[in-house]
Parts: sequence; C-alpha cells; structure tokens
Amino acid sequence: MTNKDYYQILGVEKSATKEEIKKAFKKLALKYHPDRAPEEKKKEYEEKFKEFNEAVSVLGDEKKRQQYDQFGSESFQGGMGGAGHQGFDFSDVMSQFRSGAFGNFDDVFDQLFGGGGNRRRSRATRGADLLYELEITLEDAAQGIEKTIQLNKLEHCSECHGKGAKTFTSCHHCQGSGYVKRTQRTPFGLFQQTGPCPYCHSKGELPEDSCKDCGGEGLVRKRKKLEVNIPAGVDNNMRLRVQGEGEVGTNNGPAGDLFVEIHIPTHKYFERRDNDLHITIPISFTQAVLGDEIEVPTITGKATLKIPEGTDSETLFRMKNQGLPYLNHVGNGDQFVKVQIEVPKKITKKIKDTLKQLKESKPNKSFLKKIFS
Repeated sequence: MTNKDYYQILGVEKSATKEEIKKAFKKLALKYHPDRAPEEKKKEYEEKFKEFNEAVSVLGDEKKRQQYDQFGSESFQGGMGGAGHQGFDFSDVMSQFRSGAFGNFDDVFDQLFGGGGNRRRSRATRGADLLYELEITLEDAAQGIEKTIQLNKLEHCSECHGKGAKTFTSCHHCQGSGYVKRTQRTPFGLFQQTGPCPYCHSKGELPEDSCKDCGGEGLVRKRKKLEVNIPAGVDNNMRLRVQGEGEVGTNNGPAGDLFVEIHIPTHKYFERRDNDLHITIPISFTQAVLGDEIEVPTITGKATLKIPEGTDSETLFRMKNQGLPYLNHVGNGDQFVKVQIEVPKKITKKIKDTLKQLKESKPNKSFLKKIFS
C-alpha cells in the first residue's frame, strides 16, 4: 500500500501550523470542488478533492497528525479507512458552505477540528427592523418637531433576562457542545458530518424550567413610548432612522433599527416643490393698476409683498428665503406668490363711468392693427 505525503498533497511544510493547514485546504477546496469542475475534468476534480479531504482529516487533528508523522498514511489503512468512523465528511463541505448551513468556511473547519469546541454557540442574530408611519403637517416640516410615538415590539424578558428559563442543564444530546454528528452515505463512502444540535439550538444547554412570563421564549411584546425628533426640512415619504429601536436580537445580537416614514398631507394653500413654496393670492383691479403693499401668508406667519403699478394677472413674485429649510444644510428655499386680479361682480355708477372712459382709450388698438394689417 502506497504511503501518501499529506503535506505535499496540501502544499504545506511539515512544520505547518493548524491555521496554515486550514488556509491551504480552503484554497484547494475552493479551486477543485467537483461542482466547479468543467465537464471533461469532473473525474479529475473528484479524485483531487478526495485526496484533499483525506489529507486534511488527518493533519487537521493533532492526534491523527502525530500518528501520521510517526507511522505514515498506512497506519490509517489507506487514509480514511481506519479513521473513517472518527472523521468528518468533507465531500460536500462547499455545498454546505454555500447553503449557509454551517455559517462561513472558517466556522466549518474550526467546528470539525475542535477549534470551536464547547465555546461554539448559536450565531448572534441582529433583530428585525421596524417601520412606523407618522403624519405631520407642512408647518411641522418647516419648523421641525418632536413627536411621541408608541411601539408594540419584542423585548428581552426582564424576568429571565432573555434566556427563557432561570436554570439550565448541559444538553445530553450533544454533551454540551451545541453540535451533533450525523452519518451520511456519499459517492466517496460513509462519512460523518457535524451540524447544529436541533434540541438545544446550538446553545449546549437545555432549560430545566420555562419562564412563566415569556413561556420560555425569552422575549415578550411590550408597548413602548419613544420620543422622535423630526428635523426641519423633511419631505414626504422620507424615512428617518432611529438606531437600535427595532426588535431585539437573539443570542446577544444587536437590536434592529426603527424607520419612521414621514407623510405630509396636501396643504390647503401652499404647494411644495422641493424646498420652495407656491401660493396664489387674489388682488383687486385697482391694486393691480395703482400698485399696493399687501400682506401674504408664509409657512411660519406672514410677510409684506409690494405690488408695483400696472401688474398683470398671473404675475409671479419671488420672496427669498421664505420657503422650507434645507435638511442638514444652511438656508431656506423661496416662496413664490402668483397674483390673480379679481373682477368685481358689482360696481357703483361712478366706477362704471370711469371704466367706460378707460375703455374708450382702447389700449390694444395698435396691437390689433399689427395683427390684421
């Protein structure tokens, strides 16, 4: 029986550390996994992959490596034969890695070769994000406001501190490791795999009793009041992020975030265009002809606007910095005022006589002459 050089197969020195062996195997496994093989080289990749698996199953274990260094690969009856009942199935490590069943590749290696041991527990999971829809007025958006909102969300049970029970015992299914072995028949033979313990969910311990407050879940749904600061200048459908106010995480994972979605209904008078505001104001015929100073509303109060003599209807006036603040920037948008001349429904005889005199002047006479000439 041929004595195999496992160090040469993995491309490492005999003095290689466990970390170097792991790194070498990871590189080769990624390169030669049969799933990645071209059709014409599938058999070649399978043979190489079997060799890598065989080599790393020995060199990755301190006791087996010591035995190999002393007696060679023949002491393992062809590599995997004598150690097969103690070893692990590497034939589908990459498929397990892609599916996420074991976390990332380093976690797989550490778990299979003792790097994780009893210290390995369920991976901490970030809590879910929450969305809260909040309606505010355009005036609120202009000045900024602090709103009190109420959330109904999951939090850690205060009675058992999120553990689901007060007393625990070591899981007898996995002997407290958090992981169990299972045997699987593959094209390469009969191998064992290590996966999360389904009984303790990789925690390595089982509760002796369930918390009465949370029913053993470790989580309770509570109503919580939260003060949310709405900055000046927010726009419709904008989402504000409140960090850490989402659902709690599991296994000491961080909490999710709360997103507050702003809704601003249509204003009765103002139309918003980005940070500018538009409003239409009626003026009288005499104000348009003679000019005037009028008082117009703004989003924060009122201001004076000068109407020059001879102003036409639909004229647009710009009032600088009377719009909405720029979010996280200095300054404001503008307010645009469109004036519309109101025609009076009833007038006195004196005003009517005056208007008749104006009519006689026929200001559009020269204009019409140009069109019809």
